[in-house]
Amino acid sequence: MPLPDGNPLPHLWTNGAVSIADYMAAANTHYYATRDPLGPAGDFTTAPEISQMFGELVGLWCADLWDRAGRPAFRYVELGPGRGTLAADALRAMRRFGCDPVGIELIETSPALRTAQLTRVPDAAHHDAIDSLPGDAALIVVANEFFDALPIRQLVATPEGWRERLVAREGARLVTRHGDVPVDSDVPPLLRSQPVGAVVETSPASTAVMQGCALRIARTGGALLAIDYGYRGPVAGDTLQAVSQHRYADPFERAGEVDLTAHVDFTALAKAARDAGLQIVGPVGQGLWLQRLGIDARLQSLIAAAPDRAEQLEGQRHRLVEAGEMGELFQALAAHAPTWPTPAGFAA
Repeated sequence: MPLPDGNPLPHLWTNGAVSIADYMAAANTHYYATRDPLGPAGDFTTAPEISQMFGELVGLWCADLWDRAGRPAFRYVELGPGRGTLAADALRAMRRFGCDPVGIELIETSPALRTAQLTRVPDAAHHDAIDSLPGDAALIVVANEFFDALPIRQLVATPEGWRERLVAREGARLVTRHGDVPVDSDVPPLLRSQPVGAVVETSPASTAVMQGCALRIARTGGALLAIDYGYRGPVAGDTLQAVSQHRYADPFERAGEVDLTAHVDFTALAKAARDAGLQIVGPVGQGLWLQRLGIDARLQSLIAAAPDRAEQLEGQRHRLVEAGEMGELFQALAAHAPTWPTPAGFAA
């Protein structure tokens, strides 16, 4: 696991080994600050970059919810907005129905991505974190492939009990090892009897962001939509992965130069939002959610307008919806204020 030339994370190793969470946070901070990683020339492609239908249906979801809530003043908030493609498509669809937010708030720290976002959504305001969001209106928050990039802890079952997995530098290489401090109390009770070698992941960073958003929504009204690849916990398993040039890579090679992600525990996210006073619907598969919102009708309207693109458009729908593609691995979950209606797409 060699370090890259000119290792961008030298500060990590001044005190020896670091947790997986600290390693992931530092590596992804450098990674996103120094590039636009999206698209064919980048490292990965997200649903909004695959098809306009995805963002348009997110916009329809927002507009429908806003309409049934009584058309209140609200701010559109997006966590980790990528290039701004999702926001641009969603806002265009929302405005067709008279749904125009009083503010567009993008949570983004990457200078490169902020520039890209403003080319697509020039009237947006940027924030480093949710703490600076205005509190003068309801919030409709969208988080597409955001939580998967937040740091995770990895807790490993050893003969001596549960220990945290650490990353250490040995010369020009990175290695993983177990810490010495017992962390049994941090493992969900249902998983504490796992065999030696089992890995349990938790993401305090993710639950903190969800709780922060939920507390604001509980006060102002609104909802949050989270779409990501993940599972219903608690379960054991090592899901940390790296992607480079649309291929899987070693998470411990080229630190800060590859995209690090982990699967999202939707049960933990739901609990954080519920504990803050919100109501939960989902998760359901992305494919089913998009079908319930009308992706097939939208597909036919696009084909009617551009018959020569029929094969391309059908391929886009296939990638977003089908089980062997993104349709089941990616899940959608919504959390909403008790005074707001149940969001669409989560029940037949």
